[in-house]
Amino acid sequence: MEPLPPLFTDRASAGRQLASRCADLRGQPDTTLIALPRGGVAVAAPMAEALGLPLRSWCVRKLADPTWPELAIGAVAPGGLVLWADDRPGGLGLSPQGRRALVEQESRELQRRQRRYGDPPPQELQGRHLLVVDDGIATGLSARAALLSLQALQPASISLAVPVIDRQLVPEFLALVQRLVAVAVVAHLEAVGLWYDRFEQLDDATVIALLARHGAALHA
Repeated sequence: MEPLPPLFTDRASAGRQLASRCADLRGQPDTTLIALPRGGVAVAAPMAEALGLPLRSWCVRKLADPTWPELAIGAVAPGGLVLWADDRPGGLGLSPQGRRALVEQESRELQRRQRRYGDPPPQELQGRHLLVVDDGIATGLSARAALLSLQALQPASISLAVPVIDRQLVPEFLALVQRLVAVAVVAHLEAVGLWYDRFEQLDDATVIALLARHGAALHA
């Protein structure tokens, strides 16, 4: 029987459930948790503690429809990667100039967040096993952009761990990673927040504190 929302108390409880499903990675010396800010960091922090793994962030920015900010029409990721919904930017109602302006705007914000959260340089992740964590995947644009940009770094492997994911997206993500771990795979996932009792917006200070607490192990 398919689970019903809400399934998690908060992001931390979701992270603890994911950690139990990734117990085989506990203490692996060549593995890094990669959290997608902001929500993914709050999920990954208890995983880092339970698994004894270093935690780093990897920022991605949603490209939102200027006339409907809640609608994701694309994403930008490190390395200059730009991903459009359905790979058809011409059909998204934006002129070429509008698309360029949107990408430039969000690329600036991406770079600001990379500096703010201390995203690792590419060479730090090369050859490592990466466990990428987000708080849920409904459309998949941002997570897909993150995975594609991480693939370009030539890691040893990439796994993806999420509390909840839309069932229709599973085949797509299985093609991008060596392992997919999910607590709940559901049909027609309209809003990730519905699966949490508490799904508050996280501020920069909270994200930075979590990263500082669990990321130091990488440099120990």
